[in-house]
Amino acid sequence: MRGCIGNIIGQQPLYLTVRDMAVESSSADPRFVPVSPDELKEIKIEISVLSEPKRVEDADGIKLGVHGVIVKSGYRSGVFLPQVADETGWTKEEFLSNLCEGKAGLPADAWKDKKTELYVFTAQVFSE
Repeated sequence: MRGCIGNIIGQQPLYLTVRDMAVESSSADPRFVPVSPDELKEIKIEISVLSEPKRVEDADGIKLGVHGVIVKSGYRSGVFLPQVADETGWTKEEFLSNLCEGKAGLPADAWKDKKTELYVFTAQVFSE
């Protein structure tokens, strides 16, 4: 992976969002060195178009491999796309713990706290 940046809720037409996020993902993701022009021939692009997030009461409302998940607690939040579950092979508990700790900067078990908000969404995934 060389970049992953997106919008959870669309603010403009989809084609403009895809254009803008492709540029941002390839050049502005702080976790990666920007893609160079020489690399463009080798780059494979994957686009996930998300459904509207819906709040669930607890982890029972999450279907791994079908749902992406957003976790929110206070000012902290994190998101995993649905395909993360398939790519990692994590159990639901591992998925949620990694989301909380690794993406949102929360305690690993924050997803169990009733004050923590969980949202699910699906994604249509397009790739080359």
